[in-house]
Amino acid sequence: MSSSTLTTSTPKPAGRTRLERLLRPKSIAVFGGSQAAAVVKQCLKMGFAGDIWPVHPTKGEVEGIKTFRSVAELPAAPDAAFVGVNRFLTIEVIAQLAARGAGGAICFASGFLEAGNDDADGERLQTELVTAAGAMPVIGPNCYGLINYADGALLWPDQHGGQRLAPEGRGVAIITQSSNIACNLTMQKRGLPVAFLMTAGNQAQTGLSEMALGLIEDERVSCLGLHIEGFDTVDGFERLAVRARELNKPIVAMKVGRSEQARKATISHTASLAGSDTASDAFLKRLGIARVDTIPSLLETLKLLHALGPLPGFTLSSMSCSGGEASVMADSAEGRRVRFPALKPDHYARIKSTLGAFVAVANPLDYHTFIWNDEPAMTATFTAMASDSFDLNMLVLDFPRNDRCSDADWWPTVRAFEAALKANGASGAVVASMSENLTEEHAADLFARGIVPLQGIAEAMDAAEAAAFVGEAWRRPVAAAVGRGADASRSGQRLERGDAKAIFDEAAAKFLLRDAGLAVPSGRRAASVAEAIAAAESLGYPVALKALGVTHKSELGAVRLNLRTGEEVDAAAAALLLLGSGLYVEKMVLGGVAELIVGVTSDPLFGPVMTIGSGGVLVELMKDSATLLLPASRGEVAAALTGLKMSPLLQGYRGRARADVGAAIDAIMAISGFVSHHGDAIEELDINPLIVCGEGQGAWIADALLVTA
Repeated sequence: MSSSTLTTSTPKPAGRTRLERLLRPKSIAVFGGSQAAAVVKQCLKMGFAGDIWPVHPTKGEVEGIKTFRSVAELPAAPDAAFVGVNRFLTIEVIAQLAARGAGGAICFASGFLEAGNDDADGERLQTELVTAAGAMPVIGPNCYGLINYADGALLWPDQHGGQRLAPEGRGVAIITQSSNIACNLTMQKRGLPVAFLMTAGNQAQTGLSEMALGLIEDERVSCLGLHIEGFDTVDGFERLAVRARELNKPIVAMKVGRSEQARKATISHTASLAGSDTASDAFLKRLGIARVDTIPSLLETLKLLHALGPLPGFTLSSMSCSGGEASVMADSAEGRRVRFPALKPDHYARIKSTLGAFVAVANPLDYHTFIWNDEPAMTATFTAMASDSFDLNMLVLDFPRNDRCSDADWWPTVRAFEAALKANGASGAVVASMSENLTEEHAADLFARGIVPLQGIAEAMDAAEAAAFVGEAWRRPVAAAVGRGADASRSGQRLERGDAKAIFDEAAAKFLLRDAGLAVPSGRRAASVAEAIAAAESLGYPVALKALGVTHKSELGAVRLNLRTGEEVDAAAAALLLLGSGLYVEKMVLGGVAELIVGVTSDPLFGPVMTIGSGGVLVELMKDSATLLLPASRGEVAAALTGLKMSPLLQGYRGRARADVGAAIDAIMAISGFVSHHGDAIEELDINPLIVCGEGQGAWIADALLVTA
């Protein structure tokens, strides 16, 4: 078990970053009126041992501390400053602090870029603020500030619900892009030890990823929680993820935006599947940053990561004295990667030997109330249950409310669970079905015993799944940087960005793909019925005939398949010429087992984003897809295919032929290479379908649409 709750040695010095002085100050300067006074009050209340220097043009003292009239009068350059004056004066103060050599500043004032088009001064003032700061770190503007619970340093203009970290303690660091969410987080009663809490504001100069890098370097930080509205830079988050892994400090994020409208579909299937949040999700997965959707799940995941770190896998055990709770636990794992595996025969026998004949042994286990308050009996059962190397053992236990009841009979259960975990060297969590049934005092006691206190069954499952995801991600090599890796040596013509969007029809797109060495069936353009028949005779029957210049061809009847004679081509060509700008005759792909869609769109932040999914005419209806950021490894592509709902079809579902999965992966990797070769010139590439044939028969690009930027 990890002992991250308390450590027996003095914390090592924090790794130095550009934010070192600001995050861990020895001196704090405070500017402004009531908010500034609140900062001084909170520092005094928290026992900050450094210097506090209020600056005010008229007041003689603030909270009993002598004031200074200006930055120039300060005894030295402050390590940190809280600037709580209006937005115009903020720029002057920041310029003076930068000139004096201050370590950094929190800019509280609003009315900058976040004001939008309603305020003509906002954008200009934010630019002036960044210029005034120069190399001095600035957090904000429109930012509540920073709470350093490890040193008692609060650049925070309000009350808060946290407490000073023990001198030899460790805690989590949390950064939010919402000041109000940060205020609310300080009021949590879940027993989560917090070392640092920080708000990002407008990120005018210093982005979220740089703040996070500064925080995780502190030895007193066990893990990191992020509330993300938007990423500051891709490479900043990539550096953060690498450093977090090096320091063994996992990250969990609550990235808002799942409900925003996906990027407006243009003319391809891919654009309707790959919204900006899908790319964000793929980015976080690539980095090994767990994602949760709610604030309670964020807090519970941080508790689990703080105490245990990443989990080695997704297997769980559960014990409760109620069949109802056992059923709820079992149901809560449905549709998740975490699971309650069935008991092996020898494991079953060990558990059964500790319980009466009327107890049905299973996982989750309802051990009944027969042994309630019998500590030796519970210890034997719990020890037997936890003896089979589950990645996390859960004990469902809701404590009674102490104002009206006694919890005395609950502690034998806790002690039995503690003994069982120690006997097996196992990891465990007590899970309360309702958050109010596990108090801060209970949480502190459980943490001290090496047991994670988790509140809420759904939140506990979120936490376990997130911790297991990080463990899995960290076992993989670090992913290549997003949007890089272009292969300029690839043969074939190279597309360039133009002044306007250019749409390549199927014939032109396939020519480029075939020229680059991708698996494209032979095909020819035709401008008349006679040319279509001649092309079919040359290619050899059967053929497919398509109208060019038509999107979503199947919806308009613009595709005719498996034409086997000149007469069939004649009739089909006469009808299709009326629908588009010409015809395309193509050799039929035979032996298809499955159809995939492989599409790429250009994201303004992440670069090329690839969608892999069930293809064909029902692509949007099925919504069976995975998203990868490029460049992607062969292993990532294989994992994406395995994760699709239609994956069993590729493996030979119910006696059907197995698909040539290797060829499908080859084709997808070639598509990725094609996109990388052309850099940012490609706005959309839509291949639907990629027909995957039986084993040894390849995978073929049966339709393609290309849009250049």
